[in-house]
Amino acid sequence: MSRQIEDRNRRMLRARDLMDRSYAEPLNVSALARVTHTSPAHFSRTFVATFGETPHRYLQRRRVERAARLLRETDQTVTDVCMAVGFTSLGTFSRTFSSITGCSPSSYRRQRQDPLTVPDCAVMAWARVSSSGEVRPPSTR
Repeated sequence: MSRQIEDRNRRMLRARDLMDRSYAEPLNVSALARVTHTSPAHFSRTFVATFGETPHRYLQRRRVERAARLLRETDQTVTDVCMAVGFTSLGTFSRTFSSITGCSPSSYRRQRQDPLTVPDCAVMAWARVSSSGEVRPPSTR
């Protein structure tokens, strides 16, 4: 791998790490591009080329993953979870959560109350084609 590609990948990892750490804060492409010392357009193209999805979609997935954990492990309301993970609109949160997991936040919470039951939305999400069009392989666990 050339030094230039390694440098580019390090910068993209820096931006992704920032999203992982600061997922609940307002983040935009311009701020993330500054971390990588690139223009917003170049950052977006390079992020997609490196990770296979847009920065916005990556951040949404991270927020939904954190929200799912909060819904499983806390008694916070769906609205409180929505705000805690960085969404500013309950409607956008519910729509995004549903598109990623296959069920609404309330349904997800209800299904998770029985720890031995795999929620229908989890089965649907696992079986869903990835955002890059690939079918996910079966788990090796």
